[in-house]
Amino acid sequence: MPELKSVTNTKLIFAPNEKFAQQANLTPEKYNELNQKAITNYAGFWGDLAQEHISWNKSFTKILDESNAPFYKWFEDGKLNVSYNCLDRHVLKNPNKTAIIFESDEGNVRKVTYKELLDLVCRFANGLKQLDVKKGDRVIIYMPHSIEAVVAMQACARIGAIHSVVFGGFSAKSLAERITDANAKYLITADAQTRGGRNLPLKASVDEALKILSLNNPIKKVIVNKRTKEECYFNEALDIWWHDLIKNQSDICEAEIVDSEHPLFILYTSGSTGTPKGVQHSSGGYLLGSILTMQWVFDIKPESDIFWCTADVGWITGHSYVCYGPLSVGATQVIFEGIPTYPDAARFWQMIDRHKVSIFYTAPTAIRALLKIDADLPKQFDLSSLRLLGTVGEPINPEAWMWYYEVIGKKRCPIVDTWWQTETGCHMLSPIPGVSKTKPGSCVSPIPGIMADIIDESGNTGKAGSDGYLVIKRPFPSQLRTIWNNPGRYVNSYFPKDIGGGKYYVAGDSAHLDNDGFFWILGRIDDVLNVSGHRLSTMEIESALALHPKVAEAAVVSKPHDIKGESIFAFVVCRGKARPVAADAENIAQELRQWIVKEIGPIAKPDEIRFGDNLPKTRSGKIMRRLLRSIARNEDITQDISTLENPVILEQLKSK
Repeated sequence: MPELKSVTNTKLIFAPNEKFAQQANLTPEKYNELNQKAITNYAGFWGDLAQEHISWNKSFTKILDESNAPFYKWFEDGKLNVSYNCLDRHVLKNPNKTAIIFESDEGNVRKVTYKELLDLVCRFANGLKQLDVKKGDRVIIYMPHSIEAVVAMQACARIGAIHSVVFGGFSAKSLAERITDANAKYLITADAQTRGGRNLPLKASVDEALKILSLNNPIKKVIVNKRTKEECYFNEALDIWWHDLIKNQSDICEAEIVDSEHPLFILYTSGSTGTPKGVQHSSGGYLLGSILTMQWVFDIKPESDIFWCTADVGWITGHSYVCYGPLSVGATQVIFEGIPTYPDAARFWQMIDRHKVSIFYTAPTAIRALLKIDADLPKQFDLSSLRLLGTVGEPINPEAWMWYYEVIGKKRCPIVDTWWQTETGCHMLSPIPGVSKTKPGSCVSPIPGIMADIIDESGNTGKAGSDGYLVIKRPFPSQLRTIWNNPGRYVNSYFPKDIGGGKYYVAGDSAHLDNDGFFWILGRIDDVLNVSGHRLSTMEIESALALHPKVAEAAVVSKPHDIKGESIFAFVVCRGKARPVAADAENIAQELRQWIVKEIGPIAKPDEIRFGDNLPKTRSGKIMRRLLRSIARNEDITQDISTLENPVILEQLKSK
């Protein structure tokens, strides 16, 4: 394969911020020390960190059990409670410290201290116990992104119930599937959520889901939080209002002590095919990962930082860096229910200014969208409180990275471009602020203790400059323990014998290791194209397209081709205006093809380019590429599209 000019081979390297390094939680010296210890005494490395950072009710004597690989166990004879670690231990030190600054879609602000949050959690936990919720019971949470969602999750953890949060944008059918798979007995919801100035019903979807389940409905009680003035159906036999449940409940609820391996939650991931996978996470190992990454990657200073992760609690990012991570380290965080463009595109920058946010963690999709709308808008606000920026969800293209760095961070805030998954529970690859050199668009390197590598099908380690399968070669505490009720699927999905002989955790992503030793995520293995025998990354082509001055955003998929095997199909959103009219579209398309030839090479030139006002995205901002594949291949769209922010975009993209 000819050597192609590529964004993954950029020589643009940013040195660590020396001023930041002097005050960082993880200094270069400590970073090197941790890496060395992980190499020489792997189990001891994790065991010492678990003893140092977690409050155990009974300390563990076993660190790692590999006897039944890949069903690993960590700290298995240790006992703890995750909610205690997130709330009680901080209340004992500083009960009046602000835990959450909540801003609603319409702009109302509510603050709760750690003591107030603990009281709310205990009252709700006692209400759950009154309903006979017991340790090990599965509880579905279908809630808006709110303080109450955090309360519900923490309350389940407090009594040892296993929560399964379903994103509030999922359909009734998706909700019903998850209820069935988890065999959940209880469901917590709200009448509606508010986004973009609109009330979006939730209870109605719950009622429809239970109707779908009909006689096979395992739900005993539905708890409903009334948030709006609009009426909603209330089943006296099944439903109970949140406010009635907590009425007269004590604000003291002793934390249920559980084993380290006790399941904390199940979170369902859905792919393009097959039923959703119930990713099962443990208590001790998951908590440790959340704590360490808050300290290492975000360099959290609980006494002074205001942390804001924009992800919804319905996703793993909202679990780890809203519900558990910030609270586990005693930090103050912002929770925002709305969207970044309502009432206008200044919302994020206004909120950073208003709440003096110091650490900001969001998705590349949001960054690109705001860059497209008005690249200079952030300059109207005081963003001087920011000291660290982060990205999550998908690779960030270099142009968006540079805008984020220069305009939002004023060239003084390190950017942590994090790679991880629902299955890993916390960050796996990321720059360490104050330590790592960075390249725009690269997640740089594994964090201490994570033995990541790039291999080929035979398990051979890739050399610098090569592409391959991203794997993690040693078990780590925060990784999923299994797929709920489906251990065979767990083994086949994450430890496949045809990649590395079943010895390694296979992430499902392809990656590139450049000549400077930097990791680049190329996309899902399915997103690597094979064009006339040449393997090309969709992410690489997308990033190159986004560098063109007329392009705001791009998504690339494959389409079967009789001669080349696969052809390249690009969906493009132009800057500053709606899709070009037919007379201009072909001229711009030709211009973009030549641009790709210049940036990467002729082999990467898209066969087809289609323009739209936007790309199909979930309400959390993730591009639904599987829908784009269906459009490119002229297939009927049969997948669930209930999470789409704007389904009309699909019809627009179908037309040439």
